[in-house]
Amino acid sequence: MKVSDFNYELPEELIAQDPLENRDSSRLMVLKKETGEISHHVFHDIIDFLNPGDCLVINNTKVIPARLYGVKVGTQAHVEVLLLKRKEKDVWETLVKPGKKLKVGAQISFGDGLLMGRVIDIVEEGNRLIQFSYQGIFEEILDQLGEMPLPPYITHKLEDKNRYQTVYARYNGSAAAPTAGLHFTEDLLKKIEEKGVKIARVTLHVGLGTFRPVKVDEVRDHHMHSEFYMIDEEAADLINSTKDQGKRVICVGTTSCRTIESVADQEGHVRATSGWTQIFIYPGYKFKCLDCLITNFHLPQSTLLMLVSALAGRDHVMKAYESAIEEKYRFFSFGDAMFIE
Repeated sequence: MKVSDFNYELPEELIAQDPLENRDSSRLMVLKKETGEISHHVFHDIIDFLNPGDCLVINNTKVIPARLYGVKVGTQAHVEVLLLKRKEKDVWETLVKPGKKLKVGAQISFGDGLLMGRVIDIVEEGNRLIQFSYQGIFEEILDQLGEMPLPPYITHKLEDKNRYQTVYARYNGSAAAPTAGLHFTEDLLKKIEEKGVKIARVTLHVGLGTFRPVKVDEVRDHHMHSEFYMIDEEAADLINSTKDQGKRVICVGTTSCRTIESVADQEGHVRATSGWTQIFIYPGYKFKCLDCLITNFHLPQSTLLMLVSALAGRDHVMKAYESAIEEKYRFFSFGDAMFIE
């Protein structure tokens, strides 16, 4: 299976640069995975496609303002640091630009010394391990100095940081938002619960590895980066009771999907646990727990597009994307949504 099998041409003007004023007013394409049938709706209509007894699985990770701008001590060269993964309390794996200027031992000052960093190691793909030092609480300093790590295809400045968070974001740790969840409002979630739909909250801290371009020709040769996940007893019980009752488990986003599929047994049951997952889902994968998926429109040749194709079939998905382009849907993080049922 070739990575090029998941390519498509997207007009640049269809890349959503800004979030809509109302989260749930984005468009919603509904794709029937068995037949490939497509219909067009508004996102708040999603409630009409959810049934009492279904379980909606959402990822309650919270994006940290992980992009920092600083200067190298001694040369005053400007550097950019993107926090990827916390390794220890004050040690982070980071992506740095320009990398050549930051060898082991280099020191970086952020916010006129409010936060200091020292490169202590260089790891895979040139990522740097940086040890930070500061007075006070790291998260508060990060909130003061950091910027939201928007994907490179978004060139507009984000005026409100909260628009790159879901309304149910709770646990700090992501370098990118679980963007399928951006369409939900608190009011819509309340109406969904009132209809009798269960909501299970899991956590997967999204790393940038999810969005990195696939650089191999063969899909099977791609290596996924690990991401930390948590499933508590309450979420596991909600998901398992849904499977036992013959109802549907519907994941909001590929991150929720990868979380439950990482731990599901052959009967589709999950357990309360935490750990690191490198699960790579592409066509040929047999889903154990997930039945349906709410997701956004993904980049060409991305692992996310491969996951969606594993669920609905590559041909159905590529035809759906052709339709989305014809209908001028908005693509990627701040774009429109798809429900695969």
